[in-house]
Amino acid sequence: MKPLRAFVLVVLASLASACAMQPVKQALPPIVGSAEANQAARAAKLATSPNWSMSGRIAVSNGKQGGSGRIEWKQDGMRYAATLSAPVTRQSWRVNGGPDGATIEGLSGGPRSGADASALVFEATRWRVPVNALGDWLLGLQRSGDVAHFGGDGRVERIEGEGWVVSYSDWRPVEGVELPGRIEAVQGAAKVRLVVDNWTLGVTPP
Repeated sequence: MKPLRAFVLVVLASLASACAMQPVKQALPPIVGSAEANQAARAAKLATSPNWSMSGRIAVSNGKQGGSGRIEWKQDGMRYAATLSAPVTRQSWRVNGGPDGATIEGLSGGPRSGADASALVFEATRWRVPVNALGDWLLGLQRSGDVAHFGGDGRVERIEGEGWVVSYSDWRPVEGVELPGRIEAVQGAAKVRLVVDNWTLGVTPP
């Protein structure tokens, strides 16, 4: 057997073995009973964990331009801190906010503050991100005035609110409650996609 062919066969065998070792992801079983009751139970469970965090990947686009980066969201009761690393502009910036408004840091010109976090981010970066609602929408929870739609498995499939349509998939169990692994928010040409790598509940963010 020629050396090159032997090498190729070894590589292919290694790849096949590695693929065979990868665990097959099992879909969660359908919700038993009322979808609305299940959603209410989720909301009640999550209300007992007002401190939580998530980390993952984010992609943003405005119909003409787009890019991707990393996101970390830390919720501490009514306050939050969101860090986006290198989204499109190769810059990293951080938004700290709560009921009294928000401050964005890490952009040229120094920190900027405002009463509306979503408007502040748009003015500073020209990217539409529903910052004001993300604390709830990341968890798959509707806010006052939102409309939730459920899929055939009884889980939240999308939430419509504030001009945004937020779609959910890849639900997974996290510390006794189900949370989404993929989230997409669309408002006109603006689109935000999130793939969650890690959820942490019940821990006060540093």
